[in-house]
Amino acid sequence: MDTKNEVVFEQVIERGCGIDVHKKVLVATIKGSGIKEETRSFDSFTSSIELMRDWLLENKITHIAMESTGVYWKPVFNVLEEYFEIILVNARHIKNVPGHKTDKKDSRWISKLLISGLLKGSFIPPRPIRELRDLTRYRRKIVGQIASEKNRIHKILEDANIKLSSVVSNMSGATSSKIIEQMIAGEEDIEKLIAYHHSKMQASKDDLREALKGFLTDHHRFLLRMVRISIQSKESLIGQLEKEIDQHLERNKLKASVELLQSIPGVGKDGATEIIAEIGNDMSQFPNEQHLASWAGMCPGNNESAGKKKSGRITHGNNYLKVVLVQCGWAATRTKGTYLRSKYDSLAGRRGKKRALIAVGHKILIATYFILKNQMAYKELGNEFLENKKKDKQILHHLRRLRELGIEVGEVA
Repeated sequence: MDTKNEVVFEQVIERGCGIDVHKKVLVATIKGSGIKEETRSFDSFTSSIELMRDWLLENKITHIAMESTGVYWKPVFNVLEEYFEIILVNARHIKNVPGHKTDKKDSRWISKLLISGLLKGSFIPPRPIRELRDLTRYRRKIVGQIASEKNRIHKILEDANIKLSSVVSNMSGATSSKIIEQMIAGEEDIEKLIAYHHSKMQASKDDLREALKGFLTDHHRFLLRMVRISIQSKESLIGQLEKEIDQHLERNKLKASVELLQSIPGVGKDGATEIIAEIGNDMSQFPNEQHLASWAGMCPGNNESAGKKKSGRITHGNNYLKVVLVQCGWAATRTKGTYLRSKYDSLAGRRGKKRALIAVGHKILIATYFILKNQMAYKELGNEFLENKKKDKQILHHLRRLRELGIEVGEVA
């Protein structure tokens, strides 16, 4: 960094350290009152991080700032969190000064911003929440892999000219599963296969018979067998994960919070667990519900220049939480007589289904904030709440218009 053009900031933190984190190398710069600015490089091994910790303690460093680089910040955080106040910073929020970029200059710039109080730390939940987050995210990943494997079954059957997906509503249903099992076992008699047809199926036996006519070879059967084994192993993994998640909730006294969130329409046990895993159960981390919504990326962004409002799309945020909230929002739209359902219906026609789902997810997140903060169950407003609100607005609007026209009217109770 060119010292001639160096920006001078007011010092807020007495002694701090900026760390530029990489996979193999950590570059740390200490700066502050009573110490000489110094930059050192360390390996990313635990023993080397401990050496860096001792060096920082010797220099009486109190605050550390580092970028949230992939997963490489976690080993550093695990070693240092007991000894220092650590600010984890989004890399997009640290804009380096123009010039030649090096790791040493990056660490110096981070330390300068730190002691000047210009860095905003990311939300880092306590260890029990981080561990729960690992479990729920891994479970979601496995669920996605099972969905991919089920799609692969569909592709294999299509390759064999078997149109089972055209006559059944669910390829994972009981009827489809039994037919596929018999195919894998080598059954080629279509009449025996259509014996699994039942009266609740929309397709007739003749349609099912036509759909099962194809060219299923030993190669197809082998692939189907492998996919089935893969699905079974992944379902076993999910069972073990769910057992560990339940035990983790019990050990860390999070079960009550999960049960409270299930009082929200559309939020089931898995959804409530994933929400807790992403935001924790301590709402003091967020100044208010708007900050939580902004952090999650579930509220419109402000982009205005020269008096013109530009894109109002939702902001960057926690993508895992967004997915869960949208899924819960979709489930809430399937409930009857609820405020969330009426909110979706009122917005979907004017703003579109996608925006309406985001709005419902936002409502669920706001409700989550107050439920966890006050430790109270969700209070259902009912589907008439919005209608009454619209009615009151319309009455006030017409009363105001009548007064503007010079017609005196009494107040409406």
